[in-house]
Amino acid sequence: MEIKPLDAPFGCEITGLDINAGVSAEAFKAVRAAFEAHSVVVIRGEPLTDETQVAFSEQFGPCERTLAGNPAAGSPFARQSNIDMKTGESIPLDDRRMFYQVANMMWHADSAFKPRAAMCSILSAREVPSAGGDTEVASTRLAYAALSDAKKAEIEDLWAEYSIVWSRGLIGYQFTDKERAEMHRVRHKIVRANPANGAKAMLLGAHADHIVGWDVDAGRALLGELLAHATRPEFRLAHKWRDGDVLIWDNRACLHRATPYDAGAERRLMQRTTIADTADDAIDPAAVAA
Repeated sequence: MEIKPLDAPFGCEITGLDINAGVSAEAFKAVRAAFEAHSVVVIRGEPLTDETQVAFSEQFGPCERTLAGNPAAGSPFARQSNIDMKTGESIPLDDRRMFYQVANMMWHADSAFKPRAAMCSILSAREVPSAGGDTEVASTRLAYAALSDAKKAEIEDLWAEYSIVWSRGLIGYQFTDKERAEMHRVRHKIVRANPANGAKAMLLGAHADHIVGWDVDAGRALLGELLAHATRPEFRLAHKWRDGDVLIWDNRACLHRATPYDAGAERRLMQRTTIADTADDAIDPAAVAA
């Protein structure tokens, strides 16, 4: 197994790792260390099955279950796809399952809207379009390090309120009453330190509604300012997918978004597992009722 930095501001690529054959405890220690150090790990040409993806994911920790609204709701997978898995046909562009996925093109951190924040996501490329459909990642760790001391002091102890109802509403998507019953507003600290190396990063993105205790408009203005800073080109990388690629990213230190593709003419199937963060400060101490 070899680990080498990407030709990007952050991230690494691992070669010589056969996930489908099973990853030994010793090999996984190296994978986990690379993940903590680089925030993004790329593994090329490693087509996974659902079973091998879950088994590898669980070496990081417990997998989340997907909430209502996602095409794979209730499973360990968040499916980003225009393919109906029951019929094998393309999902019509006006289907609400496709509309739900439009929000993935906004910068976000997975599961920031849940009472327990996510640690990492593992995305497996099962079918990729010939053009578009890339994944862009922005490092909120690098962005935090580049802030002025005054700005770091300003945001150090701030909490934000996060909501998927808020973020999906930005594109006009509406949950049903039954779906909304699963979804409550939660609070997380904006700045957190990585327990493995002490590096600080920011939890930002579309799910962040406002800053707790601030005037709503003023808080949203600060969140917008921080997001614009964190997604500057010098803090970003773009992953161009090939069939069988595996991309792992640290939701504690990164934001990401999908890029458009011709969903009416091309097929795309991406299967994501998301691993919950078990750190004590990853849990909202007092979830706010929706």
